[in-house]
Amino acid sequence: MRRLALVALAGFACSSPAKPRPVEPTPELAAQPAADPVVTPPKKETVTSDTARTTTGGNPFVVPAEWSVYVQGPATILSPPEPGSSIAIVDIPATSSADALDRAWKAYLPDHKWTVENRIEIPDKDGWSQISQTAYKTSPAEQRIVLAVPRFANGMWTVVIINLEAATAEKRGSQLRLLVGKLQPKGYDRESFANKKANVLDAKRIADLTGFVENAQKLFHVPGVSLGIVQDGKVVFLGGFGVRQVGKPAKMDGDTKMIIASNTKALTTLMLGKLVDEKKLTWESPATSLLPQFKLGDADTTSKVLVKHLICACTGMPRQDLEWIVEYKQLTPDGVLAALGGMQPTSKFGELFQYSNVLAAAAGFLGGHVAYPKLELGKAYDEVMRTRVFAPLGMTSTTLDFKAGQRGNYALPYGEDLDGNVVALDPAINNAVIPVRPAGGIWSSARDLLKYVQMELAEGKLPGGKQFIAKDTLLARRAPQVAIGQDATYGMGLAVSTRAGVTVVDHGGDIFGFHSNMVWLPEHRVGAVIITNGDSGAVIRGTFTRKLLEVLFDGKPEADADVANAAKIVVEQRVAARKLLELPASPAAVGALAARYGNDRAGEIAVKKTATKVVFDFGEIALEMATKTNPDGSVSFVSIDAALGGLELVPGAKDGKKTLVLRDAQHEYVFVEK
Repeated sequence: MRRLALVALAGFACSSPAKPRPVEPTPELAAQPAADPVVTPPKKETVTSDTARTTTGGNPFVVPAEWSVYVQGPATILSPPEPGSSIAIVDIPATSSADALDRAWKAYLPDHKWTVENRIEIPDKDGWSQISQTAYKTSPAEQRIVLAVPRFANGMWTVVIINLEAATAEKRGSQLRLLVGKLQPKGYDRESFANKKANVLDAKRIADLTGFVENAQKLFHVPGVSLGIVQDGKVVFLGGFGVRQVGKPAKMDGDTKMIIASNTKALTTLMLGKLVDEKKLTWESPATSLLPQFKLGDADTTSKVLVKHLICACTGMPRQDLEWIVEYKQLTPDGVLAALGGMQPTSKFGELFQYSNVLAAAAGFLGGHVAYPKLELGKAYDEVMRTRVFAPLGMTSTTLDFKAGQRGNYALPYGEDLDGNVVALDPAINNAVIPVRPAGGIWSSARDLLKYVQMELAEGKLPGGKQFIAKDTLLARRAPQVAIGQDATYGMGLAVSTRAGVTVVDHGGDIFGFHSNMVWLPEHRVGAVIITNGDSGAVIRGTFTRKLLEVLFDGKPEADADVANAAKIVVEQRVAARKLLELPASPAAVGALAARYGNDRAGEIAVKKTATKVVFDFGEIALEMATKTNPDGSVSFVSIDAALGGLELVPGAKDGKKTLVLRDAQHEYVFVEK
């Protein structure tokens, strides 16, 4: 939903020569007086399922299903089914990280033209040391991600080079996480907590957890964080750190309401489970049989979609959020369903994890319609959530009503400007989620979410022992529908993974200024909820699970270093990105703009100019723009807004009219002069 800083993946790499390069003959072969040398092309193998392999240096990894692999000198090169993308893993001796990087490119793609955008250091992890990540400058027309990640182990450097088309990178993100997650040094055994009993979270261990959160909150300048932890059916901590609103004394606590964003999805599927128990639907019911107006842009995919598929991220429907973010004022639930009819899958049904907020919204509206067929879709969803989920679980502060959510003990959202200063976001920007609220529109508190987590840990029982939902119905939501990475699957609004030998069920939520996570360890009866009101809170909630595992099982102390390094990376990447921008925007580029542009799916842009700035006004949001000169000489307009920073539009022309092109990873919106 928003621009996030590039995350260092400590091994994520991809590259894409159009054709494999022949192996150069060695000097000995070249000296032979034989006939013209015969170059044998590399032997390429395409695997049909995830397949274990080793690099030329003996480091184990996994080739994802349907990918091809071949060896070219010291480089192991992997390519997805889509042309123009690949990953090179190069094992090579070198005197330093920089030397290894240079030698790896020479072994793989010596005549590449990309120049460095930024370089960041990454803490030692999983047996690797001296890890860094180098990002390269690309132009918008390339639609490409180019990264290189050197690391050291066993006396040898291993460099992973990424050169992926953006659409392929997003579509195959789960396979990339598998490849990266499984790449480890030869002979290395990962840390495991399997068969260990979780420690009791006594005062000292709770202080370790809360100290981590409080330190991270200050490190990232997040205004406030709310935290709740349960163990063995009891709340062992509920509280907050920082403030609800910058400049005001009211403290964040366990009852502070914030938007939980995509954690709404798990509660939406819980509602569907209640309807399963009521025999109003089944997980296997065709979506069209319950909501006749449901359809996708592809008839074959539409016919295959069952209730369980609406929120499994497994139908091949890609993320397509820009349309409802920049054009939401007139959007209704019926309009959301109509928009789905124009959306196309970009992968096969059940093949890849692809996250669709709009499809998840349809799941909630279907449940509301089944329960209350005479009500408007949005009202029906709100009512079925109130009666089937919020009220029975005692979630008294939880609501889908944005006005009610912003009364009493609630927090305001915050972002960061170009220089890293914390700035208030206009709360109205999150109104964009209202038309798709089953995917991310719930306001809740840590106290209320712990009630939900406790019910999950109790396998459907309420604190008094009453069965709230059938165990089989509840657990069906965790059943794997599609792989999402290393030892991880996605069910219905819930992710299930094995981390260090421990089963972890969780989900995250990210929206403008609010970030949250719900996590529980079903085998150990421990769960936690964390909600923040600052955009850097995304890093805090992402690292908290590792800290929880460390404290529960006396694990290696990695989380504190991870979060400290993440804070450093955020600053470095912000500085690097700022250097690329011209602000105020280029007068020549601004002068060439039309006054107004339009796109059938994404609405209109009114260009507003003053002596010192240019603003692109979408109606719902108005964004001040900087300019950026790209490696190919083109000039882009880049938003410097604290919420939608980094949104990039490229001016051009079509059929004699001026255009602005806005892209996400898999879609292109051409705004034409009006």
